[in-house]
Amino acid sequence: MASVVESLLTSISEIIESVTCIEQEKESFAEIGCYLYRVFPVIMELRTTEHTPKNAMVILQSLSRSITDAKDLVNKCQRGTNSNFDSELKSTISLLERVIEDMGECLSSIPSSTFQDQEYAEVAVQALSNEMRSAHFEVGQRQVLQTKELDPHKSFSEEELNEEPIMVESDLYPVSLEVSTDNSRFLNTPHFIEIQKPTSLNRQRKRSSSSSSTSLLKMTEYIEPMYETFFCPLTKQIMDDPVTIQSGQTYDRKAITKWLEESENSEEIFCPITGKKLLSRVLRTNVALKTTIEEWKERNEVARIKCSRSALVLSASPSFDVNQSLACKEPHLQLFGYKTTIIDQTMAETFKEASMVISEMVDISTVIRMMSIDHRPIRHAALQLLLEISRSQSLWEKIGSVPGGILMLIRIKYNLSVDAFSSETADEILRNLERSPENIKMMVENGFLEPLLKHLTEGTEEMQTEMAEYLGEIALGHDSKTYVAERASPALIKMVHSGNTMTRTAAFKALAQISSYHPNAKILANSGIIQIMVEEMLTRRINGEPINSKGEAAAILANIFEAGIDLENLQVNSHGLASDYVLYNIIDMIKLSTPVELNINLIRVLLCLTKSPKSMGTIVSMVKEIEASNTLVELLNNPHEELGIVAIKLLIALIPYMGHSIAERLCKTAGQPENLIIGQNETGRITQKQAVSATFLAKLPHQSLTLNLALLSKNTVPAILQQINQIQRTGIRTSRYAIPYLEGLVGILVRFTTTLYEPRILFLARNYNFTSVLTEMLMKTSSDEVQRFAAVGLENLSLESISLSKPPEIKKTKFLKHFYPLKFLFSGSSKKRKLPVCPVHRGACSSQNTFCLVDAKAVERLLACLDHENAEVVEAALSAICTLLDDKVDVDKSVGMLCEVNATQHVLNVVKEHKGEGLRQKSFWLIDRFLLKGGKRPASDISQDRLLPATLVSAFHHGDIDTRQMAEKILRHLNKMPDFPTSHYTM
Repeated sequence: MASVVESLLTSISEIIESVTCIEQEKESFAEIGCYLYRVFPVIMELRTTEHTPKNAMVILQSLSRSITDAKDLVNKCQRGTNSNFDSELKSTISLLERVIEDMGECLSSIPSSTFQDQEYAEVAVQALSNEMRSAHFEVGQRQVLQTKELDPHKSFSEEELNEEPIMVESDLYPVSLEVSTDNSRFLNTPHFIEIQKPTSLNRQRKRSSSSSSTSLLKMTEYIEPMYETFFCPLTKQIMDDPVTIQSGQTYDRKAITKWLEESENSEEIFCPITGKKLLSRVLRTNVALKTTIEEWKERNEVARIKCSRSALVLSASPSFDVNQSLACKEPHLQLFGYKTTIIDQTMAETFKEASMVISEMVDISTVIRMMSIDHRPIRHAALQLLLEISRSQSLWEKIGSVPGGILMLIRIKYNLSVDAFSSETADEILRNLERSPENIKMMVENGFLEPLLKHLTEGTEEMQTEMAEYLGEIALGHDSKTYVAERASPALIKMVHSGNTMTRTAAFKALAQISSYHPNAKILANSGIIQIMVEEMLTRRINGEPINSKGEAAAILANIFEAGIDLENLQVNSHGLASDYVLYNIIDMIKLSTPVELNINLIRVLLCLTKSPKSMGTIVSMVKEIEASNTLVELLNNPHEELGIVAIKLLIALIPYMGHSIAERLCKTAGQPENLIIGQNETGRITQKQAVSATFLAKLPHQSLTLNLALLSKNTVPAILQQINQIQRTGIRTSRYAIPYLEGLVGILVRFTTTLYEPRILFLARNYNFTSVLTEMLMKTSSDEVQRFAAVGLENLSLESISLSKPPEIKKTKFLKHFYPLKFLFSGSSKKRKLPVCPVHRGACSSQNTFCLVDAKAVERLLACLDHENAEVVEAALSAICTLLDDKVDVDKSVGMLCEVNATQHVLNVVKEHKGEGLRQKSFWLIDRFLLKGGKRPASDISQDRLLPATLVSAFHHGDIDTRQMAEKILRHLNKMPDFPTSHYTM
């Protein structure tokens, strides 16, 4: 028997391979190959069953003859090339049809005892036999799926007997509906004994459901027969990863590995089955067996999917329940209406129970995985099964919860050009699943927005509310945010006007989410949302409403305004957005007692409005009128970090208009200003609040002695210097706020240099050697603002050097005092005692005590800053250098010192590169000084510069009055203008 079976299986494989190569009548030959493939497991069953029938060899020999005939006929078709090939092809297919019919007759002779308790195997073989005996192959016509209306007066079995098989799947392993409906034991069970009383009917309906579920369960339990070699000798389970050891015995890898580990301490290791001594622990993968098992598993999963789908369709078929139950009822016409209602309920419950049974027997994740298989019939079968299951409400979320399932369905839906059937089926499945809100959320997360938008715009109020809640929670991709804004905004704005608090809450959250994406601002503004949100923020009152609609409205407005839309001409009712009415109400709502979120969003709105010159004047006026700056300063002590940040930003915007008032109020506030510097962050990472706090203190008027003394008294300078050193040591890349924080810290140091007339501050600058600190800042930074601040600070310090630098005093000794008259006797012969004197300031100088730039070696670094691209840095450096040529210093020596370090050329380069009036005035002033006091060398450098004359002429014609005077003066020095008496211009 073994040799006959092996020969049969080989021949079937060869025929199947051959029919796939025949180009003519592809569908007919595919159907023939399908029948032969389905005979494969029957032959395996005959070989492996423990109850081998007595006529087994007769059956196998008969099948062998038929398969041999089929092989010869198929080979003939492959070779056919003559002119009569078409007629021969038709004749050959007709002969193959007889062969299939003979094989069907042969299968019908398999006795029931062969299958024992494997009921489904018997059903499948009988159905296959019936189908093969009635097989018919149309030549020259495409076989299509047809449906016909069932006769309500016939039972399902009668319909099946009279129905001709009109279509066979091109799948090589189909399980059609006929397989399930041919078993009389499934169909002849009476589902209704009587319909006389409702209670009797209900009891019978429960028994009917139970019977139906049992039948369906059996239909999903079928598996293809397996070989004994599939099982691991140790676990008695089918192997996942079969490996062979030295003895030649095969085990599952996990099982044999565990066994070897347990035997690790033994001196000798033996094969657990054969008892042979093992000299090696090497495990070799049994590739052939592993591949066979994997293919067997896949075939069974395909079969189970198709069986499950057939069973599910059968359970939902009207003929399955309705026709059979009607045949058993008493013909009482007065009960017909009642019976119909009960029948509908029974069908619904039967389908529900069937879905649950199949969902338990079939792994839905496996079905979803098989949707991506390249073999189209398998993919279609998986989709069809999932479609049937998705009709059950109880399974919607179970299907949606499979990882990647909805994503896979969405991908298939949009592959319409690749596989239209799969695309349409996936679309229908998704429409079923979208009845679950949770599934809609999953669809949105996977890029499929239509279900959410459809239910948001067309659904019930409850569904709209739920969709709006999702929209407010989920993170949308940038490519879809604009599309959502266009589709959802009208519906959400309408929901804002709803009297339902939950609906309003959800709408506000969704609008806040949409408005947070700045490109949506114009869409929202065009939809009229600004006026609605201003009304919500200023006038709307709903007693007892738990949501903070004012805060939500302010947040939406802030999001839209921060996108940079034009605010100048926006109208709100009869008032403009920048009107006194609107701005007064917004500012007046900012209070210490106002909820934090509302305060934050109100200040955000004001910050946006400060960018409009029209609004800024009104804001300043209103803030002064109601003293709102006091409230803003008080908010700096609020522990909520974001509130502190926005309050500081608004105060910074107000500094140019009321800086001294803010500084005075800050010094009167508990814990300030030191809390803006000390103890803000315990994590060690620079935060945004630290950066804006330092910037705020750096921008407040530098000449505010009250604030400077407050900072001094709270010992903030050591903390500032420590933070600067730490940033220089660790670098600016440690935080995105490192640069603005460093700029703010340096700016705070510079503010002290403007009030050096105060002895305590003078002592502070000397004690911490501000000159050296700021000199280092000129080079050791990548921030233009830090360099500008450093140059400004050095200018302020250098201006004080003139008064701080004093001629050195020679102390007289007591000896000289006693012999004072003798001084004149020896004055001519004694040498004068020499002390170091600064050539510029004519006195004893040092960088620490007199802030001398020469002693601090700051001159060269300031000159290097003249090559900077930033005009503000260049101007600040020029101003610092100009202090060395003041009339109160030794200008001749100072010019000589500057010429030695090539200052002339640096200044000429500034004239070439920059055209700002301030820069040109300072540059021309320095050039004039070099010409007057520098001698031949600077005069030669200046006169030989080819571009300077043209620049001077241009400034003479187009500059302001000060610039023209300086240009005229230099042109006379260069003999480019006649020399006549004129007023002298000095810096």
